[in-house]
Amino acid sequence: MNTASASATTRQQRWLTTDEQRVWRAYLHASTLLEDHLDRQLQRDAGMPHIYYGLLVGLAEAPGRRLRMTELAMNAKITRSRLSHAVARLEKNGWVRREDCPSDKRGQFAVLTDEGVEVLRRTAPGHVAAVRQALFERLTPEQQQAFGEIMQIVAEGLQPSDAGADLPWLR
Repeated sequence: MNTASASATTRQQRWLTTDEQRVWRAYLHASTLLEDHLDRQLQRDAGMPHIYYGLLVGLAEAPGRRLRMTELAMNAKITRSRLSHAVARLEKNGWVRREDCPSDKRGQFAVLTDEGVEVLRRTAPGHVAAVRQALFERLTPEQQQAFGEIMQIVAEGLQPSDAGADLPWLR
C-alpha cells in the first residue's frame, strides 16, 4: 500500500468515541467475568465447563434427546471440531452417546443418555441460581428487557443468513 492510500485509510477510520470505548470495555469485562463465574460454578458442581452444560441442555430440549452433530454445533455456536472434542469428553463421562445417521452415512447424532439427564437434574438448580445471582438480580425488569432486546439485535447482526456466511459451525 502506498503512503497516499494508507493516509486515506487512516482518515476514513472511525475510531470508537470515549463513550463507545467505555461501553465496549464494560461489556468485555462483564462478559469475561460472567463466563468465568459460570464455568467455576459448573466445574465445582458437575466437573464440566459451561460449554458442555450448554450442549447437554440443548440435547435435553431436543425431540428424543437427540440432535444431528451439525445442528448441535449450530445451536452451541461452536466449530464442528470443538463440538467433536466436547462430545468425546461427554461420551467418556457416559452423558452422551453418538449414533450413526441412517439417512446419511457421514452424519451422526448426539444423544443424551439417562446419566446425562441425571447430571442435568442435579446441576441445573445451582446453575440457575448462579445465572440469577450474577445477572438477573442485578437488573431491574426494564433493564432485563432492554438487555435482551440489545443482545437479540447484536446476535441477528452477527448471524447472517446468506449461504457464504463464515459462521463457526460451518467451519
